[in-house]
Amino acid sequence: MTTTQSVQLSEITPHPSVEYWSVCKVEALYETPFLELIYRAAQVHREHFNPQAIQLSTLMSIKTGGCPEDCGYCPQSARYQTGVQNQQLLDVDEVIAKAKIAKSRGAGRFCMGAAWRGPKPKDMEKVTQIIKAVKDLGLETCGTFGLLQDGMAEELKEAGLDYYNHNLDTAPENYHEVISTRRFDDRLSTLGKVRKAGLKVCCGGIVGMNETRKERAGLIASLANLDPQPESVPINQLVKVEGTPLAEAEDLDWTEFVRTIAVARITMPKSYVRLSAGRQGMTEEMQAMCFMAGANSIFYGDKLLVTGNPEEDGDQLLMAKLDLEPETEENRKVLEIE
Repeated sequence: MTTTQSVQLSEITPHPSVEYWSVCKVEALYETPFLELIYRAAQVHREHFNPQAIQLSTLMSIKTGGCPEDCGYCPQSARYQTGVQNQQLLDVDEVIAKAKIAKSRGAGRFCMGAAWRGPKPKDMEKVTQIIKAVKDLGLETCGTFGLLQDGMAEELKEAGLDYYNHNLDTAPENYHEVISTRRFDDRLSTLGKVRKAGLKVCCGGIVGMNETRKERAGLIASLANLDPQPESVPINQLVKVEGTPLAEAEDLDWTEFVRTIAVARITMPKSYVRLSAGRQGMTEEMQAMCFMAGANSIFYGDKLLVTGNPEEDGDQLLMAKLDLEPETEENRKVLEIE
């Protein structure tokens, strides 16, 4: 992270209440011998969470395709030919039907995504109606709706939104290599509005986009230095979609992804670390290592917006094999370690 970028972060958080993580310090964590790093992350996890409980979230696209942005990883961009069909904002009843199914299958949080640069004022009435209806089902609510205009975060909060997802995607110095239609600072601006409105933050990034390890460390450092740190941190492995600029990205070695989970857990000890996109291509053994390294949340369901995700039955079988259980109010507390 450059000096300029560090100053920009400090301007948002003038009185840090969390440990400052330099990129060099995060890189040093990455260099820790693999099994020692996993062990350290597992220790940190157990200090703050029940290691057998996994928070389950379901993600639904409530407005698909036609996004004007040029994110190099995204099949929903109108700039790329990926086969994704444009779909207008869904009706409340369609969303509620899916939310009821998600709750019946054990999901505790229902996340809704809309493919646009950001909602227009005319969209907010329907979006807030959807949020209120989902909240009335007794589910936690999360929304990822892009860049927010002044006052919108407060509207979402009033409607019952619990979390706002707005990922940093990649390190500040690598951002222009992935996206040119917005700036890294635009992301920080929306996160500031979300915090000011009293919403919880879900903020992570994507690895496997041809970035270097130093740039992965820069992403984690940027996340860990947000004050307060995000309550949820989704770590995504790039899902390569034909037609997007990153479709031919070099495969990331599985150990590097697990290292990233472990580093996220150590630097953000009280955050939920979500094993997110890309999980469909992970073996059971790799997922087990991620849980050992501190991942304690997953997206649960057969689709992440427009890309695949493991089937619920497969997730249930894997959790049973690993003696894991869905997080509830009762099992959320930290286990006493004798």
